[in-house]
Amino acid sequence: MPNWLLPENIADVLPSEARKIEELRRQLLDQFRHYGFELVMPPMLEYLESLLTGAGTDTDLRTFKLVDQLSGRTMGVRSDMTTQVARIDAHLLNRASVTRLCYAGSVLHTRPSGLHATREPLQIGAEIYGHAGLEADAEIQQLVLASLALAGIKTVRLDLCHVGIVRAIMAQDAAARANEAALFALLKAKDAPGLRQLTASFGTVARDAILALPELYGDASTLQRARAVLPALPGIVAALDDLEALVQLAGAAQMTIDLADLRGYHYESGATFAAYVSGLPNPVARGGRYDHVGEAFGRARPATGFSMDLRELARLLPGAQRVSAIRAPWGTDSALREKIAALRHAGEVVIQNLPGHENDQEEFDCDRALVLDNGNWLLKNLG
Repeated sequence: MPNWLLPENIADVLPSEARKIEELRRQLLDQFRHYGFELVMPPMLEYLESLLTGAGTDTDLRTFKLVDQLSGRTMGVRSDMTTQVARIDAHLLNRASVTRLCYAGSVLHTRPSGLHATREPLQIGAEIYGHAGLEADAEIQQLVLASLALAGIKTVRLDLCHVGIVRAIMAQDAAARANEAALFALLKAKDAPGLRQLTASFGTVARDAILALPELYGDASTLQRARAVLPALPGIVAALDDLEALVQLAGAAQMTIDLADLRGYHYESGATFAAYVSGLPNPVARGGRYDHVGEAFGRARPATGFSMDLRELARLLPGAQRVSAIRAPWGTDSALREKIAALRHAGEVVIQNLPGHENDQEEFDCDRALVLDNGNWLLKNLG
């Protein structure tokens, strides 16, 4: 095997794409700050017990594990930063007030999450801690739409779901609780034959409700259909009320309902959403409420947030335009060096030709040059 081959679903990012991703990262973090979010930087590695606390079995399966040579304990490479940020809020900051935190960094997956997906996503996201009301959920959804608009994506569809509906159904049926993992997997896949087979031993109320969930997909009127076909359990009524309120708070945003979209159910506790855009089969952003994750770190806090993969998002953007640059000769002349330093300080890209070489940069368009004219270094346009 050639020594330059990389593992499957791991790839280098070349200059033009890297610049596009980095510029997008800076713009999004600046936008988060304008909303009042504070940047945190969790570590790439943690002891496994801390890293997987409250994260569920799906995160466990996605996590690379290794032995720490200093302590002998098992460590994990983070596959998601959400629980890390929850730990920072609950255990380190320990604030009583509402806290807004954001983050950006690489995560690593043992397996790709979808077709052609990278195993090294560049995750960026934002979380609100300390407010249990739907106002926080609405702010997070607004921030998602604003972030995608900043990336030039205007048409976005938010699919809403609520894990409280399935949890309310399962609470009434022991057979459903005993088959929780298989049930959620079949609902996520909308596998009707599999659901009929699995629910054969369930009570009639639970079976009928679960079989109805994959069909409860569509515009806001889906909520009325859900009220008609699902049992009027308190948990279901409250969940449908939450979803209806979020649709109203979204204003003109395009919202749909999908009551079987249950990815991340292991730690999410309330309303969830997925953002879809044309050009990508998978959601470009996911988020929702996860009020109970902080309990494992000694302090339960209401929490809601979202994350997205910058690499995936950058694929939707047009190719990066070449940057205007200035060509300059290499030299020790103090006047030349002062001129180059002044231009760079003013924000210009100045590329010096090293002796015996011509520059060959895909990213830069050297449309000007520094030339010596009567003892002065002048900036001149090139053809």
